[in-house]
Amino acid sequence: MSNVPTELDGSTTPIFRVIAESLEAAILDGSLPEGAQVPSTNELAVFHRINPATAAKGVGHLVADGTIFKRRGIGMFVADGARARLLARREEKFVERFVAPLAAEADLLGLPAQRVIALVSDHVTAAAKEAAWTPSPSPA
Repeated sequence: MSNVPTELDGSTTPIFRVIAESLEAAILDGSLPEGAQVPSTNELAVFHRINPATAAKGVGHLVADGTIFKRRGIGMFVADGARARLLARREEKFVERFVAPLAAEADLLGLPAQRVIALVSDHVTAAAKEAAWTPSPSPA
């Protein structure tokens, strides 16, 4: 969940969206698997130090889009297929936000598709190597 805002102060994202996005991220990373019970709005409100109505608004968006569902008197749960739907939605946003502008810029520069693919591949490989690298402890 590192790409989800964890602090509510100073964020331009509405608090209810932060709640919804943090639950979505937990579903995507597997910490809230399909069928798992979702924290109650009161638990979310206490954890984030917000009004329960704000937490309920964030949860309500996930209920409305079918990501989670309510069992009367029991609680809220992650819906079957929620992770796949979230992944598909995130992929669409990824294409709109990153791939389409990349393709437009590559076209402007006259870069052939194979060159763009090579540039992206090289960058992904370098980022993976950097993430895997851990500094050795310095001698005392």
